[in-house]
Amino acid sequence: MSQPATANAPPRAITARWLVPLDRPPLAHGVLWVRGGRIVGIEPRRASQPVEDLGEVAIVPGLINAHTHLELSLHAQPIGPPGISFSQWLTQAIAWRRQWLDAADAKAAAMRRQAALQAGLEELASSGTAALGEIAYPGFPEELYRACPRAGRLFLELLGVQAAQVPQQMALARQHLARWTARGRPLGGGLSPHAPYSVHPELLQQAVALAAEADVPVAMHLAESPEEIELLASGRGPLAEVLQTRGVSCAEYLPAAVRPLDYLETLSRAPQALVIHGTYLGPKEIAFLADHRQRMTVVYCPRTHAHFGHAPYPLASLLAAGVRVAVGTDSRATNPDLNLWRELVHIAQHHPEVPPETILTMGTRRGAEALGLADELGSLAPGKRAVWTAVPLARGVPDLWEALFAGGLPQSPSPPDMATP
Repeated sequence: MSQPATANAPPRAITARWLVPLDRPPLAHGVLWVRGGRIVGIEPRRASQPVEDLGEVAIVPGLINAHTHLELSLHAQPIGPPGISFSQWLTQAIAWRRQWLDAADAKAAAMRRQAALQAGLEELASSGTAALGEIAYPGFPEELYRACPRAGRLFLELLGVQAAQVPQQMALARQHLARWTARGRPLGGGLSPHAPYSVHPELLQQAVALAAEADVPVAMHLAESPEEIELLASGRGPLAEVLQTRGVSCAEYLPAAVRPLDYLETLSRAPQALVIHGTYLGPKEIAFLADHRQRMTVVYCPRTHAHFGHAPYPLASLLAAGVRVAVGTDSRATNPDLNLWRELVHIAQHHPEVPPETILTMGTRRGAEALGLADELGSLAPGKRAVWTAVPLARGVPDLWEALFAGGLPQSPSPPDMATP
């Protein structure tokens, strides 16, 4: 491993078969100049120039996994068979959490949560992820996140459908932001009012107001399933039945005949809002997101979407309207692994109408914008942090983009001394 660079050390010159900065056109055998953990130049390679050659790979910006639930990383495979309905999955997920993460044996449960988080962080680090948008349940093991060299946001999950729960949840939110918004930390704070069916409207309103006051992003699961849309429209359906088995009456907190647009209007008041999944957004919601593209991002989790067998994802419609779309892996409860590159390959295979450069941008720059990291990450440009991912190229394929998405898997982002501020 290379030693930490200093501001006075000579710059390193790094090249590969392709350099893909995203802020400018790709360069065959381009050179990335790095010093003190920062990019200081990008240029074509000159003849006989001494460089560190990474070989038959493409150097791309460090991948940004905009949505994860790492404490679910103990699942060896997703919950339920392919095509499981969301309400069935939710029932099984709640039962699993009660048994393993919220068990009566508090010490054993804490050890499982720590092991899951450690496994998830290691998987991200080994698969080219440079930054993450992590959803953390209250009581998470802080020490592991504090030791994490990855950049990103640590969103505290807020849950509560009763008005009486709002003060306690907001107290947790304030404590979280006080602990996770200090400058100089790789992971910053954020808030995640979970979903329309699990959050009282007053809790959502106050969480967004607090996020605006603290200048942090919010993330909310929205328009994730047809059951959710039915619940919002009528207060009935399979998801309502799941909630009723837990003693929750939707009529007590869900306004009558609402739609995702009503929640988007509230979320738009946050400095940045991540709309997680967004599978069943309608034309009015898409138009609203396009009008608020500087503050709102839809996070597409492709293989999670595939696990549920949802209707085709409206990716082309979102992009055509100008909506900002990032990519996440969700969790191992819905996904076979946490490898973001596999998500991008999945998009390339199932959305051939989307240009490959757009797909790479979704997995890098768009995630950085959503998490408030675009000044530091998301593209390779002078002044930004020297954080890249080397992706093996398919041999014998002359076209960059075809070789990129038909090649191998990235092993890790740039060395830790490059990845930390």
